Amino acid sequence: FGVVGHICSTISNSNGLFGYLGMVFAMGSIVCLGSVVWGHHMFMVGMDLQTTMFFSSVTMIIGIPTVLKVFSWLYMLGGCYTRLQDPIVWWIMGLIFLFTIGGVTGVVLSASILDSLLHDTWF
Repeated sequence: FGVVGHICSTISNSNGLFGYLGMVFAMGSIVCLGSVVWGHHMFMVGMDLQTTMFFSSVTMIIGIPTVLKVFSWLYMLGGCYTRLQDPIVWWIMGLIFLFTIGGVTGVVLSASILDSLLHDTWF
């Protein structure tokens, strides 16, 4: 996160759509919520319904600050005047694309029913 945000702000000479504090608070909330989501991955089997719903909710909520960061990165890249031949621009756009695909699959799997059905599968 830090490398992508720093490269985007250096290329565009901008602090992003939501400013410096917005990015810092988004990063802090992603770290805090991410540790709870990690606990969900470690202890999926044998949880009762209320605990499963809690972890499903937290997994969905972590998408909000993540989208804030992705929109800020895209805003900064849209405002820069670099050439598309620069490898760093393609690296950043590829990372944002793969990060977005991973986030979408994470939100899909945050539904506790799908998470239980697709547990230990190739999805």
